[in-house]
Amino acid sequence: MKDAVREIGAAFRLPGEPVQIETITNGNINATFRVTYQNPDGTQKPYIFQRINTVVFKNPVQIMQNIDLVTSHIRAHYPQEKTLHFHHTAEGKNYVFTDDDAFWRVMNCVDSVTLDSCDDLSVIEATGKAFGHFQNQLADFDGAKLYETIPDFHNTKKRLDTLFQHIEEDPCGRVNSVQAEIAYLRSVRETAGELSVRYANGEFPVRVTHNDTKFNNVLFDRETKAPLVVIDLDTVMPGMAMYDFGDAVRFIANTAAEDEPDAAKASVDTEKFAAFCRGFVGEVAKGLTQPEIDALVLAAFSITVELAARFLDDYLTGDQYFKINYPEHNLVRTRCQLALAQDFMRKREALEEIVRNVYRSAK
Repeated sequence: MKDAVREIGAAFRLPGEPVQIETITNGNINATFRVTYQNPDGTQKPYIFQRINTVVFKNPVQIMQNIDLVTSHIRAHYPQEKTLHFHHTAEGKNYVFTDDDAFWRVMNCVDSVTLDSCDDLSVIEATGKAFGHFQNQLADFDGAKLYETIPDFHNTKKRLDTLFQHIEEDPCGRVNSVQAEIAYLRSVRETAGELSVRYANGEFPVRVTHNDTKFNNVLFDRETKAPLVVIDLDTVMPGMAMYDFGDAVRFIANTAAEDEPDAAKASVDTEKFAAFCRGFVGEVAKGLTQPEIDALVLAAFSITVELAARFLDDYLTGDQYFKINYPEHNLVRTRCQLALAQDFMRKREALEEIVRNVYRSAK
């Protein structure tokens, strides 16, 4: 590993010598290492080295080109704020291929802490503020410049169409065991796919979206827990702003873990929903259109159904995409997301009132 680090560090023109390599276990896709260099003057500086999983991310060069455009834009327009800094080679590339054809990038290490979950409403609000501010930072960026690195990533209608095609094919003979789940998804298919259809018809602006708005994709100050910077920009693409909101509250406001075996424990925590809403909508209120604001709760429902469909589709086709720990893991995940989706609809009116109140006060 040390030889590889030296090769990568030399390509990125890092001064000094690597003296410590630590594996960072957060994240399930890329391999991440904290590498400390000793500078020629005797001081030490840590860097983050990442090997990109090119099985999941099949177009890593496009991802890094997206990241370069986005981070350059933020630095130019918000020079006083902390921004992710990826190092470049002498040829101006923010990535390298090593001799074994592995794809690497290097960024500065930000002294911070990440959170996988949190019950502190002030931190949840700060998380919403961080992702809302990220939207604002890129509000005047032309999303057409970005590659769609994962086509139809959040196209709920297409995800459901694919699921129902596989239901017809039943490749693993599992369809008969999930009739209740299929019946519910069929009943909400049109409602869940509505925003994707409207977006394709041009009813919503094309925004630059993060597409993975979870707690652990925000770096926080160790002491104050103030948000410092949004990270993990691999899925930054053109998309709908509402889905960044929806995916965040689907994860943050769920009263159960994503793979809770007792699906009845999954519901929407309205206090956590309201806290994230105060942060996010408080930031974007002046930038989003009224139709976007009106669709925030529907987006939370839609993306929850979308994920349920993805889990069920993986279960029906032999568990090829999501990592599983036992044979029915994806089915358990499906049922948990469906229970959450149902609660979003039960509480839709109350949640939309929360959004309206926050929006009115923020305008």
